[in-house]
Amino acid sequence: MRRFTHFAAIDWSGARGERQRGIALAVASGSAAPALVRPRHVWSRAEILAWLEDIAATREDMLIGFDFSAAFAFADHGTYFPEWGDSPPDMPALWSLVERLAGDDPHYEAAGFLAHAEARRHFRQRGAVGDLFEAGSGRLRIVEQYQRATRQAASVSNFNLVGAAQVGKASLSGMRLLYRMHRRMPLWPLAPLPASGPVLVEIYTSLAARAAGVPPGRSKIRDGAALDAALATLGSPPAQLSGPVSDHASDALLTAAWLRTIASDTAPWSPAPLTDTLAKTEGWTFGII
Repeated sequence: MRRFTHFAAIDWSGARGERQRGIALAVASGSAAPALVRPRHVWSRAEILAWLEDIAATREDMLIGFDFSAAFAFADHGTYFPEWGDSPPDMPALWSLVERLAGDDPHYEAAGFLAHAEARRHFRQRGAVGDLFEAGSGRLRIVEQYQRATRQAASVSNFNLVGAAQVGKASLSGMRLLYRMHRRMPLWPLAPLPASGPVLVEIYTSLAARAAGVPPGRSKIRDGAALDAALATLGSPPAQLSGPVSDHASDALLTAAWLRTIASDTAPWSPAPLTDTLAKTEGWTFGII
């Protein structure tokens, strides 16, 4: 398995507006403690994109995890959007469709996509449930079904855009980022693991919390001492942040350290359910094995 020298985690947000307190970026380099990039800065999605572009240009051997879903469910119906003639055949085409319909939205938002008459049929939005939104929790990707069945994580459908646990809006705005980055920085498993340079992977921050001994259902850390205790469980030096810590910052810091602990293992790179078709259409969450 190839080695990386830096490990980054991006806690993402799909909320409206230019700058988001829900965005945090942390990097763990070598064996050092993970550190926030631009601590106390309120990031914009455009700034995260610019940071990624810099990493792509310098060809850092960096594993970069982003906390949003790269795609929607496809395998269950053989398409992302049943009954929509323009439903794309794979992830890059999906990102292109989102960009085409949301391209006029500021700050990499995705309201234009969700306003499209065919797109909105598939989503649960505030005050409106599309006629093709599936009853119950909504459609799930294979990785989401698998992580539920194996109790590795408890994901929600990306077609649900309502409630505190929803990740659909973040995923749509993230797809606009992937549209811009995927030719400059490979996304695993859509692209094979290169011999060198940076690599993007989808992450689920609660996996890092569980690996660090945080009980299920209590995965948010908001205290510096608790964060250092969790980092110690992962074999990481302490971040040494005193007092209150935002859960976005702690998610990024802990997940960067966790990526460092698992990246050299073969299991996260070869999960049994992953097929070539899934790699092209639905992707996979790194660390679900």
